[in-house]
This record gives sequence, C-alpha cells and structure tokens, in this order.
Amino acid sequence: MTWQDIAPILIGPSGRLGGITTEVAGSKAAQLAQMMRLGLNVPPAFVVPTTFCGPVNANEPKALEGLRQGLQKGIAWLEQVTGRRFGDIRNPLLVSVRSGAPQSMPGMLQTILNLGLNGETVHGFIRAAGNPRLVWDSYRRFIQAYAEVVEGVSGADFGQRLTDMLKREGIVDTAALDPEALERLTAEFREIAERLSGRPLPADPFEQLFAAARAVYRSWEGPRAREYRRLNKLDELAGTAVTVQMMVFGNCGGNSGAGVAFSRNPATGANELYVDFLFDAQGEDVVSGRRTPSNAARLAARLPQAAKQLEEGARRLDYEFHDAQDIEFTIENGKLYFLQTRTAKRTPRAALHIAVELVHEGAIDTQEALARLADIDLGHLGITRFAEPAQPIARAIPASSGVASGRVAFDCTRAKKFVDGGEPAILVRPETSTEDIEGYAVADGILTATGGRTAHAAVVARQLGKACLVGCQSLSFDEQYRDVMIGNERICEGDWLSLDGDTGEITLGKRIIVAERPPELDELEHWHRVWSAE
Repeated sequence: MTWQDIAPILIGPSGRLGGITTEVAGSKAAQLAQMMRLGLNVPPAFVVPTTFCGPVNANEPKALEGLRQGLQKGIAWLEQVTGRRFGDIRNPLLVSVRSGAPQSMPGMLQTILNLGLNGETVHGFIRAAGNPRLVWDSYRRFIQAYAEVVEGVSGADFGQRLTDMLKREGIVDTAALDPEALERLTAEFREIAERLSGRPLPADPFEQLFAAARAVYRSWEGPRAREYRRLNKLDELAGTAVTVQMMVFGNCGGNSGAGVAFSRNPATGANELYVDFLFDAQGEDVVSGRRTPSNAARLAARLPQAAKQLEEGARRLDYEFHDAQDIEFTIENGKLYFLQTRTAKRTPRAALHIAVELVHEGAIDTQEALARLADIDLGHLGITRFAEPAQPIARAIPASSGVASGRVAFDCTRAKKFVDGGEPAILVRPETSTEDIEGYAVADGILTATGGRTAHAAVVARQLGKACLVGCQSLSFDEQYRDVMIGNERICEGDWLSLDGDTGEITLGKRIIVAERPPELDELEHWHRVWSAE
C-alpha cells in the first residue's frame, strides 16, 4: 500500500462510525464516533491518521503527497455532507483543524479554528450567516491562530493591538466590539501577521489547510508536548492524528457560547456536573485560561434547553464509558453540539472517590478499580488542610483541591530554583497556560489572575495533584518591579503565600499543613486484602 492509497477516516453521515481505533485515529476521533453512535449532536469530521505524523515531520515526499490527497478526499466528503463548499464565495465551508493523540494530552498540541476564510469567502460568510460581527470576529481569530501555529509568530503583538483597540473604543471586553471595529482589527491583525512572518497569508483555503495539518503534526515534537509525555510516561506513543471538523460557532451572540463540562467533579470526585461556560465565545477562550468563565447555573438560567441536553449527554457518556468524562461543547444560536469527550483528568483524591463510587454503582468491579488506582501513590491520598485558621487576603476559584504553602515564584525558572534549594514554591501567573507545565511539575500550588477550572493548564494541575486557584480578580501584576498586588497586600517574589484549593482562600505567610485519612482508603485496603488472598 502506498501513502496515496490511505483514505481519511470519515466520521458523520455515510461515514465510518465503527472500528475506529485510538492508535490510528487518535482518541479525539474515536470518541467523536462513539458520541455520534450514541445519538449526540456532533459536527461531521474526517481524520488523517497517526501513521502520517512521523513521516510528515521528517518531510518524506510520499507522505506529504499522501497527506495532501487525504485532505482533498476528506474535504470533498465534508462538502457533500454539509452542502457547503470549501473556498466558496456564497456559502463557504469553514473547518477546525485539531490534534488527536492516542492518549489525551490536554492543551499540549495545536489547534486552528475558522480555517477557510480569505478576502472573498469572508463576504460570502457574511451573506450566509447574516451576522457581520460573527464573521469578522472569526476572521481575526483565524489570522492570529494561523500566524502563531503555522508561522511561529509570537502572539504578543496581537494581544497588544487588541488592548489598544479596547482602550480606543472605551470598553474592557472583546465581546463589546462592534462589526466595524472588528473589521478594522482584522486588517490590523493581517498586517501584523504578514509583517512578522515575512509573507502573505495564503488566500487558497486548501493551502491554509495543508499548512495547518503539517503544523498540528509538527506540534507533536514541541517542547511542552515532549515534557508532558515525559511526565506522564507516554514516550511510547507514535504521534498525533489530525482531525478536520466542520466549524460550529459559539461566538454568534448571547444565545451562543463554548464550554467544558465534567460529568463528575474532577477535584473531589463528587457525582455532580462541573461546568465552565463562556457566552459569545469559542472553545479556545475557555481552555486557554485567558478569560474567567461562568458556571452551570448561569448557563441553565439563559439557555435551559441546551443546559438540560448537556446534563443528559454528560450522564450518558459517563454511563457508556464507565468513568468520569471531560466534555467540550459549543452552543450555536441555542443549538448544542458535542465536540469532544475523554476520560477526565482528576486529582488523586478524586480518583479514589470516583473509583469507589463506580464500584458501588456497579459500573466497574473491584479488580478494575484497583487497576485504575495502581499508579497512584497511596501515601499522597491524604485530605490536606491547614492546622490553624488564618485571615484570607483574597479569594479565587478553586480548580484543584488540597492546600499548599510556599515561596512566591513568578515564572518556572524561579520556581525550580526555590525547589532545588529545598523550599516549596507557589507559581503565581497572570493566566493558566500549558507553556508553564515545567513550573506546574515542581510547584506545590498555582495561583492565576484569570482562567477557569477547566482551562487546559488547570486540568494538568489536577492531574499532577497540585492545589490550584484561578480567576483571582484582586490579583494584579507589576512586571517592572517583579511584584504583585493581592487585595491590599503587595507580594514580592520569595514571600511566603498559602493557598486553600477547597475554599479558594489565599493567606499570607508559611502555614502548617496536616493530612487526614480519606474514608475510602479503608475500602481500598479491603479490596487489596481480598485479591491478595485469592
């Protein structure tokens, strides 16, 4: 078989829903197919498999030609099932280009949304959608993502230009920019992208797609992806797949948005729906950690039908997979779409609680529960708390349970220095970012000014068992003087700070930490004795 003979894997009407393996299609695509089989509303997609990753990254000519042909076949199929055409000036097909490793690596690989826009299709999209604000917002997002992911351009200039425009317009939130302002911002973003990359943005949507697919494959070898695989002992994985999916738009207005839901609380393990949602937003806004989202109650108040469908879908997925699920979704003009489900990353404490509860529910047996907990250090399963109460200086949103006390570090390098010197560190950052994974690995706790509980970096913090507080509104940075204000207190690098991941309280100074034995440990030890006896 030649590279050109390998057809893309089709997920959707008339596509392939059975026999899709995570090793070939990646976990994202395999779960998309499973959600579609369950009757959940999933936009159609196709996948170029993991087998292309290594050869494409090695620039093998036959693999590159196979990738090109696979993308062409996949796009032709998407055009057929959606009734839209890629690059059409009247009713254009727009797609997302996402990674898909055989095992989930949240936020470590690359994604590009809104692909297919150019100077002509943007006007066709306006006519088809009847929403100029949506179109210009999507176009400026695409330009920035393409420049950063494909061309390797820093996002700093885009961020500064957006900040400047918000100041000129006298507003604080991008969602308040009108279509005319967004059109001007799009032109400015394009100028930045072309100036920094040294070449024009491709007008041909297929050339955009081919370059984006190569960039997603290339992200497999990026520093944060390598570090994540090292930390999680995933070095045997061969590569990522590339999933190309019809776009749905959460940035259509007040009846739209994007979010992440956990079928069970990933911090404590409690059997409750755990949702972060941003109105008038796209998925990257939620998982990037740059904005602080709303919760399930606000979603239900404004969009009760979509909220009910989300809860029913989350319960169904939890039941079908016999485990807590991490679900990404978009609501477009009140209509709910499921975009991803995967086994939820959780704290060690939550892992124990969920395993025991699933046994009680009859979803798994004790042998399976023990297997799921085999890699968890039982000596670190204590429920930690501070020995004495203290007056908090501020509060934030708890994203990962437990408590931590350590010296304040404003970057990964400083956190490593404190830890190498035998002292615990608290990493304090403006936002949760997967770029900080090395600091997350060594710090005892993380505190951020923005972001939500389901941002990719918060997910990683939970998996590592680190106390994490996000969205601290009273936290502000003064990078010139290397200090921060938390409430009314000025905190310098090296000062002692304490975080309570259960209450969200932030306190000054070094505090004594005690651990209590979780009640589920007795049951776990009983299972061990029973299986040892047999």
